[in-house]
Amino acid sequence: MSKLPSAPIYTSEVYLMACKQFDRAADAINLPESIRDRVKHPRRAVVVSLPIKRDDGSVQVFEGYRVQHNFATGPGKGGIRFHPDVTLGEVAALAMWMSWKTALAGLPYGGAKGGVIVDPSRLSAGELERLSRRYMQELIPFVGPHVDVPAPDLGTNETMMGWMADTWSNHLGRFDPAIITGKPLALGGSQGRREATGAGVAYLVSRYLEDLGVPLGEATVAIQGFGNVGGEAARALARRGARIIAISDHTGGYHNARGIDVDKALACVAANRTLADFDGGDAIDNERLLALDCTVLIPAALERVITPENAPRLRCRILAEAANGPTTFAADRWLEENRPDLEIIPDVLCNAGGVIVSYFEWIQNLENYYWTRDEVLEKLFRQLEQAREAVERQRARFKFSRRLAAQTLGIQRVAEAKQARGLFP
Repeated sequence: MSKLPSAPIYTSEVYLMACKQFDRAADAINLPESIRDRVKHPRRAVVVSLPIKRDDGSVQVFEGYRVQHNFATGPGKGGIRFHPDVTLGEVAALAMWMSWKTALAGLPYGGAKGGVIVDPSRLSAGELERLSRRYMQELIPFVGPHVDVPAPDLGTNETMMGWMADTWSNHLGRFDPAIITGKPLALGGSQGRREATGAGVAYLVSRYLEDLGVPLGEATVAIQGFGNVGGEAARALARRGARIIAISDHTGGYHNARGIDVDKALACVAANRTLADFDGGDAIDNERLLALDCTVLIPAALERVITPENAPRLRCRILAEAANGPTTFAADRWLEENRPDLEIIPDVLCNAGGVIVSYFEWIQNLENYYWTRDEVLEKLFRQLEQAREAVERQRARFKFSRRLAAQTLGIQRVAEAKQARGLFP
């Protein structure tokens, strides 16, 4: 078995979890020792200091990261998160998962990820713009349309991507929208990009419910994390006929067995930035939400929320991982051994809709030719279905769990690309 990386800079629970997943997948496909560490270890990590002037005239220095895991299959691709708990190890794990995700989806990208240690809710709009621009300015030597193409993630949005695109373009001397995806439509963003991840989650949930013979109109759904991804998944599933019975964010959760009014909840978030004071259900904490009796449970917030302690309390039929790494390695093994009835849609498949439509946006920017929303979503669902079918074939062929099937497909494709390119002296 390949050793865990010795580099202490990445040490974190989430990175060790990603490494354990890799080791298990590499063992399952007998990945040669000569290629394992090359596939596993990040190619590059950039750490930057980000001084900005606050509105009161003071200067504060923030810390930011960009980890580029793999370039063998194309330019790096991955989001930028602004969150107070960001660590270099977390960003490295997310970059690794992006490598498997883009490969599984058949995209010509490697994996990358970025982050800044900051609570964006504590910054004014002007301070947030200065921080966004400074972050991109520091990354200019390391990113580009054919080098590494960032995108929004937790705590960032299309407005911030627009500021970053403008910063990079000012350095270039001309506007190049292909530097970043998830931008406003006015700057070359793609129709359907904002809802892409949530719409993809809803599509895959619908397909797996079909496989189980459960009509959408009879399905109940609980969503932990009501940000962009969770909110859009709720909207799409409600429109397809499912009943959303619980939602939550970092301020708390709400349960309504008769069904949450999703449009009302989205309006609350749009007005207040959180679900605080939402009056469409009874208060419920996140642990109780995870244990609700429901057809579909969607963790759509942060990593490592399904643990060995709460895994035995799950009462869902489908666990759809809209977040990255929401199930710990130990919890995943427990579920695999004790809940054979539970259908898990693993993160590298479940939330791939965002990077797929980011790829579409990048293509449209390079060609300067833009598609309609219907065209984008049709292409998205077709690509997700191809990835889903590949996972199910891998699962049936090797008797793997769905997670192992998805990860082995992604890892094998990256390994094949590295072997085909050879080792530069």
